[in-house]
Formats: sequence, structure tokens, C-alpha cells
Amino acid sequence: MSSPLLDHAPRPADKDSAATTSAASSDGADVADGAGTAHAAPPRAAGHGRGTRFLLLLAVFVCAACGLVYELALTALGSYLIGNSVTQTSVVISVMVFAMGIGSLAAKPLQRRAVGAFALVEILLALVGGLSVLVLYAAFAWLRLYMPAMVVVSFTVGLLIGAEIPLLMTLLQRIRRQEAGSAVADMFAADYVGALIGGLCFPLLLLPAFGQLKGALVVGAVNAVAGVVVVLWIFRKETRRVVRAALLAGAAGVLALLGTVYVLADDIEVTARQQLYRDPIIHAETTPYQDIVLTRSTAFNGEPDTRLFLNGDLQFSSVDEYRYHEALVHPALLGKRSSVLILGGGDALALREVLRYDDVEQVTLVDLDPAMTRLARTYAPLRDLNDRALADPRVTVVHADAFNWLRDARQRYDAVLIDFPDPDTAALAKLYSVEFYHLLGHVLTPGSRVVVQAGSPFFAPKSYWSIATTIGEAGYATTAYQVDVPSFGNWGFVLAVPGTDSPPPPLRLAGDAPRLRFLDDTVLAAATVFPVDRRPQDVRASTLMDPAVLEYTSDEWKNY
Repeated sequence: MSSPLLDHAPRPADKDSAATTSAASSDGADVADGAGTAHAAPPRAAGHGRGTRFLLLLAVFVCAACGLVYELALTALGSYLIGNSVTQTSVVISVMVFAMGIGSLAAKPLQRRAVGAFALVEILLALVGGLSVLVLYAAFAWLRLYMPAMVVVSFTVGLLIGAEIPLLMTLLQRIRRQEAGSAVADMFAADYVGALIGGLCFPLLLLPAFGQLKGALVVGAVNAVAGVVVVLWIFRKETRRVVRAALLAGAAGVLALLGTVYVLADDIEVTARQQLYRDPIIHAETTPYQDIVLTRSTAFNGEPDTRLFLNGDLQFSSVDEYRYHEALVHPALLGKRSSVLILGGGDALALREVLRYDDVEQVTLVDLDPAMTRLARTYAPLRDLNDRALADPRVTVVHADAFNWLRDARQRYDAVLIDFPDPDTAALAKLYSVEFYHLLGHVLTPGSRVVVQAGSPFFAPKSYWSIATTIGEAGYATTAYQVDVPSFGNWGFVLAVPGTDSPPPPLRLAGDAPRLRFLDDTVLAAATVFPVDRRPQDVRASTLMDPAVLEYTSDEWKNY
């Protein structure tokens, strides 16, 4: 027994319709080929004008754009929440492509009822795709079942996307019969161009304007309108009224649900996000580059504790961040320091320490995310913590990828401070590569000193020593050192000077260094001593083609 929602094919009793179709099939002039053989020209189905086919191809275009946005949203969300973007992207794409093949096969029996089947597929796709980010975020925050949920959602979305193509091909042939090759060419041209537009809209429009959760809901609504309303309008004369009404009611229900979730999205996101953090969230935003969260609580000593998290990873605690930033900055400012370059460090806390030297004339801070530096400049808890460093006239802020920026940089610097997050994604791993440190050499003055935050020698010793090895491989003499930062644990840095023939740079403070809360020469002397079980290891240097540090980081931090 067939479903009434899918049953729109002409019934045997509908003799007029069958006659019309027969007439349409035989209508058209005969065309002779080179051998004089006559062939019937491809007929146009009755009841469809020239613009109808364009309208259907437009629906193909929009649905393809929506499908790619769902795919990108799932990969981006996994990268934000889990890290390891290569694995997340690989799993999502492979599962979706496999499911698309299954969906294409599953759609074969539905081609006789293609209009109703396609409308139903689009209703389900709009529902699942639109709610996908919300469902996965909830699975991560409350159930801790992100990977299983991601596989199920990716498979479902891929299954529905795969069912679209055979059904759309059938609908195109109903409007005007073509040779198989021409029909496939038209279909995939619209599909691929739609995918291009969807791929560009996701980072350039949807994420900045709506964020991940709301962006997926908006795309779901567009998907429902394009896939259901347009198709039912085109084939309204060939679809029974009750079927058309039921499908439109289903689409309206999905739109109502997506709209309701959109209105509640901010509250839902705040509630879910709070499950991931021990302390109350005072600010949160998702940018095209990362998820930024600030929390506040009362520390053990009774002081307010403001913490910054990027993609869930702690960047600092206001209670002890001075330990980290003093250890990062001041050993590198021994000697000449009129011009200083800071790569990363968009919170401006390292910049605060640099500006404590009166003879620093110019500082360039390069950070990828404008939202981070905007917060550091305008958000009171962060602005007060960095002593309004970004308002200093000596500071120039550049928003760019540090790797690409270095390729075109012409100015030279006396000291360089590298304060990137740990290399737990492919995008970050390139900033810890031999090639990156080679590029860095182009902006150094003779005698320049470079310092790199290099992770934890205790929790991730292979990652730490891989970074030190990589810097040495790029042609620098290095001094490794480590300090204790209570909110982080044991944390390490690498101080470097260009030239493998140079002696390792001495680890001490400048004679005119400002009064510090944590660091002095005695602490620095002890910082170069590593316990037996955390001394240099035989590890690979990291390159663009062999990002060893990403392998080590992913393996060592997975249990923390």
C-alpha cells in the first residue's frame, strides 16, 4: 500500500492526463542526422513553460548550498569542541559521502512518486540539518556523546542529501526530456555552483551574522522553502490536493519549529555552554576563528578569578597569569628592544609586560581574530587586566594569519614573543613548523631574541621537546626553561637566537627590568633544570609536510 504523501503519479483512470502526456511525448519536429535518419526532438512536458526548468535548477542550486553548509557546520563545530580538525573533517566527510551513496540507492524506488518523495526528503533535511548543531552541542555538553552523535547526524544528513539527486533528475526529465549526459551536466552544474556559494557564505556571512547555532537554523528554513514550496509550486497540477496540503503543512511545521528554536537559541546556547565550565560565564561569543569564553569566580585567596578559554582550552587565570607572562616576556627583552613583535597574544597581557620598558619605541601585535583584540580593548574585566595596553600609541595591531603575514613583512624587530595556543589543530601546527621559524628569521635584527610558549614539559614532554627541536632545526641556538603556573601546572618556553653556531642565549633579566612579582634571576637559573624524567627526548622536528608536533600533542593531551 503506497503512502498518500508520496502518491501523485497519474492514475490509470486519469485518461485525459495520460492522453496529454502521450501527446506531449509525440510532439516535436523530426530532425535528420547526417545519415538522413530522422529523430524526434526532445519533447517538453505539457503544462510547463520555459521558466519552469530554470526554477527547478534554482531549487537544485539552493539545496546544494544548504547541503554544503550543513557539512561545514559539522566540521567546524567538531574542531571547536574537540580540536584535531583533520580528524573531524575526515570523519564528517567520509561518513556523509558514504551515506549519500546509500541515499541515492534508497531513492530509486521513490522515483515514480518523485514530487512527494523529494518534498518529504527536503522537509526531513531541513529539520535534521537545521537542528544538527544544536543536537551535537547538547550531546557534547550534557551527554558527553559527541562522536557517536556526530556520526549519526552526519550519516542522516548525508543519506537525505544523497536521495535528492535521483529525485531531482527525475523531476527535470518530467519538465523536458534530455539525453542522459546533458541532463546530468545541467544538474551537476547547478549543484556544484550552489555548493560553491554555500561554502563561501558559511564563513563570510552566516558565521559572522548568526553564529553556528542560528546559522544552521536559518539554512534549514531556506532549505525547507526552496525544496518544498518551489517544487510543489512547479508540479502543483500533477500533485493531488491532499498530498500538497499535507506536505505544505509539514514544511510549515518545520519552519515553525526552527523559528521557535531560533528565538530561544541564545538561552539554549548559554545553558549548554555553562555545562562545559565550572565557573559562571561572563562573556561568550563564537567567531569565524574560534569560540571565546570568559568566566569569573572567586579564587582560593579570595580574589576575583577571571579566566579566558579559546575553543575550550584555558588561556589564562587572572590569579596567576603574571607568572606565565613574566616568564614569557622578560627573558626575551634582555638587550636591545626598541622594536618588539608579538605573534598571538590577542588578550594583550604579554603586551602589558612589554610596555613596562620605557625604551620600547614600537610594538607590533599580530593576532588572527579581531574579536579577541576588540575584547582586550573594550571589555572592562580584560581591559583592566591588561592595563589598557592596546590604547598605548606605541602599539600597532594587525589582524592576519601570522604565517602569511611573515611572508610579506619587511620591518625588522629586536625581540619576538610568540604566544600561540598549543598546536592541537593543523592550522596551529603550521605555526610551530621549521618553515615558520625560517620565515621568522627574515624579520630579525642582528642579536634578536625570540621566545616561544611551548606547552607543558610535564603533561606533554614529546610536544615540548619537538618544538625545541623544530626551532633548532630552523637554525637557532636555544635555551629551554620551565616554570610553575598553578592554573596550568608545569609550563615550558624556548628562548632562541638566530645562528646554530651561536651559544645558547643566557636566561636572565635585563639590569633595568621593572620590579616583577614572580621572576628574578634565581628563579630563571632554576628554570633551566629539568627533572630526569622530563629531559630532552628523541623526537622529530615538525614541518608543514610532517606536522609531528600535532601528532604528539593530540596523543599526549587526549587524557586531560
